[in-house]
Amino acid sequence: MKRLIYIIFLTITPILCAQNNSKQEKTSFKVSGNCEMCKMRIEKAALSVKGVKYAKWNIPENQLTLVYNSKKLELIEIHNSIAQSGHDTSEIKAPLEIYNHLPICCLYIRDEKNKAPLK
Repeated sequence: MKRLIYIIFLTITPILCAQNNSKQEKTSFKVSGNCEMCKMRIEKAALSVKGVKYAKWNIPENQLTLVYNSKKLELIEIHNSIAQSGHDTSEIKAPLEIYNHLPICCLYIRDEKNKAPLK
């Protein structure tokens, strides 16, 4: 019986330690876009950043909901990746030359306030 308890303890301990080492956070922020093509592009750009576990963009609300590991990356890295795909976020404005190459259905009205250009 003691042996069984010892084996269970050795099996469960590493699993619990691994879960405590990851710091998953859930957040959401605005990402400009219009359609299903935008949705696929935005979610793909977010998920391409190592440490992002979940990304879902809501078309009518222009809100991206994320689950990411804050120990592996900074939130600004996700903003940068999305901006590089041609979509403005609440923090970073996409470069004009990338925005201009979006399909015509994806060209949204750009808000000039509160956004730093991508460097």
